[in-house]
Amino acid sequence: MKLAAIDIGSNAVRLQITKVIEYEKIITFKKLEYVRFPLRLGHDVFTSGRINECNKKRFFKLMSAYKNLIDLYEVDSFYGCATSAMRDSENGHQIIDQVRESMDLPIKIISGEEEAEMINKAILSSLDNQNYIHIDVGGGSTELNIYQDHQKTHSKSFKIGTLRKLAQMGSEEKWEEMNIWVRSHTVPKGKKITAVGTGGNINKLFELSNPVTKSRRMSINRLQRTQEVLKNLTVDDLLNKLQLNPDRADVIIPASEIYLSVMQNARAKNILVPDVGLKDGINHYMYETHFPTGDKVFELNN
Repeated sequence: MKLAAIDIGSNAVRLQITKVIEYEKIITFKKLEYVRFPLRLGHDVFTSGRINECNKKRFFKLMSAYKNLIDLYEVDSFYGCATSAMRDSENGHQIIDQVRESMDLPIKIISGEEEAEMINKAILSSLDNQNYIHIDVGGGSTELNIYQDHQKTHSKSFKIGTLRKLAQMGSEEKWEEMNIWVRSHTVPKGKKITAVGTGGNINKLFELSNPVTKSRRMSINRLQRTQEVLKNLTVDDLLNKLQLNPDRADVIIPASEIYLSVMQNARAKNILVPDVGLKDGINHYMYETHFPTGDKVFELNN
């Protein structure tokens, strides 16, 4: 079985085509194709409230290219989710409707809570019975999930994101609301809690931290040191010395500030970086929609 997931974010639009392998009650999602295109829809929405005509045309071209790849791979099922930028855009629903009708691409604009639930499907299998706070930072929103004993106990979406911060839309009131929520819902002082980070920026921060082990775990101290190094570099250094893409170079420091703020308020000393995201959650959703999961075990093979 082949599945295709489209993640229409505020900073980029991603396509992942996955092969599902079922063997002895173990379900493996093997990545066949992954494309990320830096179509920064959130820049329009968070400054003017709508997606402009130029980016609307580029979005149609990109969806047409993704649909061609989906057809070439002869996938069995495909589904797309649009997040914060499309949610907040005056013309977001109209654009999605036009794509759905003209290209036969099933795309849904999902709420922040639905986005968190989708990502939850992808990371839950990698967690044990300890306490975790999951932090997913995007261009337009940050989704938080709290887990205790392998069960999600609390979840909330906040309109705090990297592009909003660049557009000076991340007000102090919103940040304080998020910090209060984190302090109110995490485990009591003295009990251990570990952060789980998803999103392109935390993966790049982990990579830049010079990890010394194969474990995808980073201490808050290492994350802070990595942030300080980045803050002391020029834009040219980020683009040429570290070879960051332009759409990553200007948001990676704002992203690190969000991750660190949540970790500090949750008193989390370490963060796991499992290299999964909404696209993986969409694949899980599609598989569960077609087949009952029962006692099957899910694994990722990227």
